[in-house]
Amino acid sequence: QVRLAEAGGGLVQAGGSLRLSCAASGLRFEAYAMGWFRQTPGKEREFVAAISRGGANTLYADSVKGRFTISRDKAENTVYLQMNSLSPNDTALYYCAAGGVVAAAPRRWAYWGRGTQVTVST
Repeated sequence: QVRLAEAGGGLVQAGGSLRLSCAASGLRFEAYAMGWFRQTPGKEREFVAAISRGGANTLYADSVKGRFTISRDKAENTVYLQMNSLSPNDTALYYCAAGGVVAAAPRRWAYWGRGTQVTVST
């Protein structure tokens, strides 16, 4: 049974930083690309960042490029999202995903976590 467990969300002031983590179990971690998405009420799920199976390739949404960094640790079966210079526009429920390839479309991802809330105050 595949499980993706996000952690690290919380309340932070604008300009601050948070580090999200996603621990994967029930799958062969090195065989999957990993990604982060976010969603706010009434809006579609939005791509944030993704990293390839081996970690050599990454992809970022334009809105987070230069502020967010995705990484993965194969020893810990964990993917991270370091978020810096946060703004209220980054407030959302952040989801971890596992899939076959790096892709921005949510439908390309096979497995999803339950999400962790990030709230950025002014």
